[in-house]
Amino acid sequence: MRSAQDGFERACANFLSGSAADFIKHAHPMKGISRAMEYALATGGKRIRPCLVYGANYSVANAELTADALPSVACAIELIHTYSLIHDDLPAMDDDDMRRGKPSLHKAYDEATAILVGDGLQTRAFELLADAPDLSAEQKVRMIKVLAQAAGMEGMVGGQYVDIQAVDSDMMLDELRAMHRMKTGALIRASLALGGIAAGATNVQLAALDAYGDHIGLAFQVVDDILDVESNSETLGKTQGKDAEANKPTYVKLLGLDGAKAEAQRLLQAALDALEMFGGSADQLRELARYIVERDR
Repeated sequence: MRSAQDGFERACANFLSGSAADFIKHAHPMKGISRAMEYALATGGKRIRPCLVYGANYSVANAELTADALPSVACAIELIHTYSLIHDDLPAMDDDDMRRGKPSLHKAYDEATAILVGDGLQTRAFELLADAPDLSAEQKVRMIKVLAQAAGMEGMVGGQYVDIQAVDSDMMLDELRAMHRMKTGALIRASLALGGIAAGATNVQLAALDAYGDHIGLAFQVVDDILDVESNSETLGKTQGKDAEANKPTYVKLLGLDGAKAEAQRLLQAALDALEMFGGSADQLRELARYIVERDR
């Protein structure tokens, strides 16, 4: 991620490490769970999803950020994402001891705390949307519905369930894509939709953002599968080789390493093509798409 996109990432990261932590403290005066929530938020990460909120808003608003609500909207997205990672890492799910280069929350604290922190982050996300300034009631209701669907059975929850059941299965490529559209892609598409809604996007503009999000969501997972083979735990910030160890279906397993790399490039081009109607206003989203495919972690 380079140039202007760096600015989006810094703005999101500064907000999430500062204001978001303050929100948690004020909402939850119990010191133990507040510290655990801050630990979960402060462990960094790529911040791709909140950057998508800003990038979509920027694209629709012709290079002018339009809403004071964006920090709250971006934070809500990151809280949902962080909650999902906390729960995914639990022994009953993916059983991973590392996340973002540090011990997973259930290892740094305990499983009960990790479950409660995830629950708390999830509910706080919807509170942030409900309280976001300078948005109409209609915009807030639309955003809450979009995010609830992305995080629920039609999205991350359903995708995670399919992923758990996929161990030792012979999943076809179309089935793998369908799973990742729920598990990974749903929140990516929601991030773009919320940014667009905040800018007053038309249905045509939202459809273009959704198409872009569908392609980069799949590309993100393809690259994850490639890195799981080619990278290492220190660089990734999580345990390398977990999917192969669990005998889960992956793009590398189905397409081969070279085939998976070609698929990532195909999805990148499709994502870039989907942004044509926005012209230069979508350059930040284009940079972010390239980052997703070219990243090393």
